[in-house]
Amino acid sequence: MAIIALKKVSLCGLIADKTAVLDQLQSLGGTHLIALQGRGKKNAALPAQYIDEALSALKYLQQCNKQRHQVRQTEGFDFNRVVQEVLAVKDQLLDLREQREFLQQRIKDVALWGDFTFPDAKQLLGYKLWFYIVPKRLMRKVIDTDLVWQQVNQSNTEAYIAVIAKEEPAIKAMPVPRTHTGKVSLSQLHKNLENIELAIEDTYAKREHLTRWISLIMLNLAEYASQSELKAAHLLTRDEPEVFVVQSWVASQDISGIEKFARQHQLACLVEEPDGVEQPPTLLQNSNTFAGGEEIVKFYQMPNYYGWDPSIVVFFSFALFFAMILSDAGYAAVFMGFLALKWRGMGKSSKGLRFRQLLLITLSASFIWGVMVGSYFGVSPEAESLPGQLKLFDMNDFDIMMKISIFVGVIHIAFANLVRAYQLKHKATRFSALGWALFVIGGFMLWLAMENQQLILEQSAYGVLGLSILALLFFSSDRQMRGPLDFVLRLFDGIKSLTSITKIFGDVLSYMRLFALGLASASLAITFNDLATQVYNAMPGVGLLFSILILLIGHTLNIMLGIMSGVVHGLRLNFIEFYNWSVSDEGYPFKAFSKKEGY
Repeated sequence: MAIIALKKVSLCGLIADKTAVLDQLQSLGGTHLIALQGRGKKNAALPAQYIDEALSALKYLQQCNKQRHQVRQTEGFDFNRVVQEVLAVKDQLLDLREQREFLQQRIKDVALWGDFTFPDAKQLLGYKLWFYIVPKRLMRKVIDTDLVWQQVNQSNTEAYIAVIAKEEPAIKAMPVPRTHTGKVSLSQLHKNLENIELAIEDTYAKREHLTRWISLIMLNLAEYASQSELKAAHLLTRDEPEVFVVQSWVASQDISGIEKFARQHQLACLVEEPDGVEQPPTLLQNSNTFAGGEEIVKFYQMPNYYGWDPSIVVFFSFALFFAMILSDAGYAAVFMGFLALKWRGMGKSSKGLRFRQLLLITLSASFIWGVMVGSYFGVSPEAESLPGQLKLFDMNDFDIMMKISIFVGVIHIAFANLVRAYQLKHKATRFSALGWALFVIGGFMLWLAMENQQLILEQSAYGVLGLSILALLFFSSDRQMRGPLDFVLRLFDGIKSLTSITKIFGDVLSYMRLFALGLASASLAITFNDLATQVYNAMPGVGLLFSILILLIGHTLNIMLGIMSGVVHGLRLNFIEFYNWSVSDEGYPFKAFSKKEGY
């Protein structure tokens, strides 16, 4: 659980060796390139765009229902040309589909008027046709008008009226606005639609034809991505007539390898520490056991380089929150069964390994918590049985479950502030973060003391709260104390910080959702069980089938809701409540300039 320390490395060499040096630097890997003097910031993104296009083309071909025999020989294969052909087919097919939808709607509208062609203006002596779809209840207004009109069609509720006039009738002359039919006849629209349908078939056939290149695209994608990144690297250097300079961020433990690389290629090398102002990228390092939390952290917000890595905290807190929301050992056992089926497949990639470990810990915690609350698919075991003896909490005991949820919130928020206090260990504001941690702990102690009427605990709570208020009043600002005015201003800063009391109070209460969602899940499971029992008793024989269906559908629905609630709210409590008090600044990920592995 750490953010790797980085150093800024500047390499300088002869301009003639630039291509070879960058290629070897990419083979070495482990560097995050820095754009010098802002050069190439716009164009450097183009290779990444090309990679996205190649991935999009590959995915589009893989989604084709019919695929041709794969070509294995590289003769006649041009990666860029094939990718552009696939993307052109994709765009063409989208365009043709839009045209088809337009023609189908146009045919639907025009068919009500019949198949006709507009005459030339000379044939009607300057008169034109104007079309209206009039509700039959408003036809009296049409009959009363002085316009020359004819009803050409009708439905149960509407009449189709054609008016002949040199100019469009006034808005008030007709009871409804004019209908636009277009100048193309119905027969021509059908012909156009037929041509579009044929073009769509031809385009599908072309797409199917291009699927023969899927294997070669996959085999060459890594090399293409590497070459694209190499082209981008050329745009990030500073070039002079005789020399070039390339800068990058490198992990401290890799500096010796970079220095060796510089000696081998006769490059000038300068290694510098971050100056505290510039923002290096964030490189996280976690063991595979707990790296699932790192993947969750990356999904939401990469911590700042000068911050801390919350991966392990998020790992275990997410597992706990998910378990408390699911609150059923039977559901957890079902999930563990699915995990067992996917266990080997998830171990084939590094990300799969990380998520597999996260799922294992999360589901194990869910099963243990489900046993502790005594819920097995909504069924509570008998007190004399072994599962009944392992039951420690009752989900229907609102007082206890509420205290547990609030206690979890207090510990989570307090720990967040303790971490922040450690991060600010060289600043006076560290005591402010410590004050917030004491505040939530003291508030929880006071709540318990007042409810249980424990005088000693209540007095201790007041002492903790008083100490926290003093810390917040005098250490919420880094203002230097040079005189009485500075003391007053610093005290004012402390008073202003106390406005966050309502915020931290609301954040702690947010953890009550753990109890509420867990109770809802358990209640739904019990409801489905009771409903199935009632159907079984009311309908002997066939009632067994219906009761089984109710159990399957009901519990499946409840499981899906449990997954959704556990993931959404488990992440929310980490990334909103916890991050608010511990992770303030956002960073950006370390992107290694390295050769890509092939498929």
